[in-house]
Amino acid sequence: MKLNITVEIEYYAFTAGTIILNIHPSKNTQQHIITENFQTEPFIHLESLTVQNNQLTRFELLEGNQVKVGYQASVENHYQFNDYQNIAETAIINLPPDVLPYLYPSRYCQSDKLFRFAANLFGAYINPFEKVCAISNWIFNNILYISGSSNTQTTALDTITERAGVCRDFAHLGIALCRALTIPARYFTGYALQLQPPDFHACFEAYIGNNWVLFDATRLVPLNGMVKIANGVDAADTAVANIFGGINFISMNVACELAEDADSPFLYYYDALSGLSYI
Repeated sequence: MKLNITVEIEYYAFTAGTIILNIHPSKNTQQHIITENFQTEPFIHLESLTVQNNQLTRFELLEGNQVKVGYQASVENHYQFNDYQNIAETAIINLPPDVLPYLYPSRYCQSDKLFRFAANLFGAYINPFEKVCAISNWIFNNILYISGSSNTQTTALDTITERAGVCRDFAHLGIALCRALTIPARYFTGYALQLQPPDFHACFEAYIGNNWVLFDATRLVPLNGMVKIANGVDAADTAVANIFGGINFISMNVACELAEDADSPFLYYYDALSGLSYI
């Protein structure tokens, strides 16, 4: 599926500082960036960085300066469906080393404090895909999606207590419950087709049958309408912007739309029998 992405972000510096933006789509075998353009108004020297496979842009902003960042890209994503009806859970001893960090508790995903809760609700499921589907279903049915109901300090434990959150919180809770049941899970941040209002979107991936399988407990967007920006243990690894110094965010506009020359797509929202994966 070919998608067009547009981002506009504006900042003002009360004191000199540095901004590191993480808005470039990930470059991988199943996601091809056809064209992209990154510019600032006024012109500022930009530095491109690759950190843990994430494509970052770093720049300085002087005191009293205001900058408007613009980014446009055309991206083609490829995905695969896998049948997980008869899949067995991968033993921890057999997990690849690079997957192991996604088993551990993290700042926003306190899986060590949610073991009993997860075991009581989902421990009876043998099939790991069905188990993660049950987790995603429970979040969708029991956590209210309310804009502004959480902040950058909200954790998975807070979300269970408050029973409300946004996409970031739904993702953190899904990750924490998976890890509590020894299923590796990681945070996914990206662009999403048909998201209303348009914004960056967060969901999670679980490691099942040697694949990272995508789950979105919000069910706000089609799963195959995602463009991946980055993965991480939680949102702290994948922030769209890291700001150092006295710099204020002013405004942001994000759009993810089907390209005019793209074929009419089959939009995949949810299926309890097969999983969709992006590498």
